[in-house]
Amino acid sequence: MKNIINYILEEDEGFSDITSNALIDKDLIVSGKIISKDQGIVAGMDIVYDLFDKKGVEVTKLVEDGSLINKGDVLLELLGNARDILLLERTALNISMRMSGVATSTYNITKKVHNINPNISIAGTRKTSPAFAKFDKEAILIGGGDTHRFALDDMVLIKDNHIAAVGSLEQALKRAIKNTSFTKKIEIEVENIDDAVLVAQMGADIVMLDNFTPEKVSNSIDKLTELNLRDKVLIEVSGGINENNILDYAGLNIDIISLGALTHSSRSLDFSLRIDKVKF
Repeated sequence: MKNIINYILEEDEGFSDITSNALIDKDLIVSGKIISKDQGIVAGMDIVYDLFDKKGVEVTKLVEDGSLINKGDVLLELLGNARDILLLERTALNISMRMSGVATSTYNITKKVHNINPNISIAGTRKTSPAFAKFDKEAILIGGGDTHRFALDDMVLIKDNHIAAVGSLEQALKRAIKNTSFTKKIEIEVENIDDAVLVAQMGADIVMLDNFTPEKVSNSIDKLTELNLRDKVLIEVSGGINENNILDYAGLNIDIISLGALTHSSRSLDFSLRIDKVKF
């Protein structure tokens, strides 16, 4: 994450901030604040704090990650070199605004689902912004969700293209069980009830019901329960689920709902940095 932040700063600055260098005395000290123009769950404050602190800017953090914020709330107060503050402004805002948007979306969806079934985990996916995955995943955690995989080495997740490359679902799962350490869970994506039963019988840890309608999910659960397989696996539903239809799944006997929408469709919250006055 530090490497990504350094790259973002280098990308934003180019060879130098020619506007600030032309207008602002290099020794000018100012105070300022980051203000919310939105309501939601704040995330990324620890990252923004470190960003300014490492530049020698004095930072007072007024809210903690995970707090509910409203329009007009002051999130951070700053005191330091004007050029440094302006150099970091856009990066600090871009990171915190996006992370807060993801955290807010996660919080809202999780709250809806948990009002019906508090035992369901709301998880993200790998549909994150390029190079920003760890920030997106951190935001999901702050919003009360589950990260799912941070990276490909976290667990085995056999999807349709893996199955196509190997030749069959059964062969793919057999190879995964044979070639994977006992320390790693094995999840496999299925497209029908018969395959859900098959992989549960074969020893998969997690069965992903991909693009199943709520009715089809319910029928799959009933079949697994009938065969005494339901308690042997975790059931994850995924594919096309969003804030508008998630409650159709919330009352079902499932363990995880994963949504790419948490990261690919969340609206960033709106923050601004305002310099208040010059310090003499």
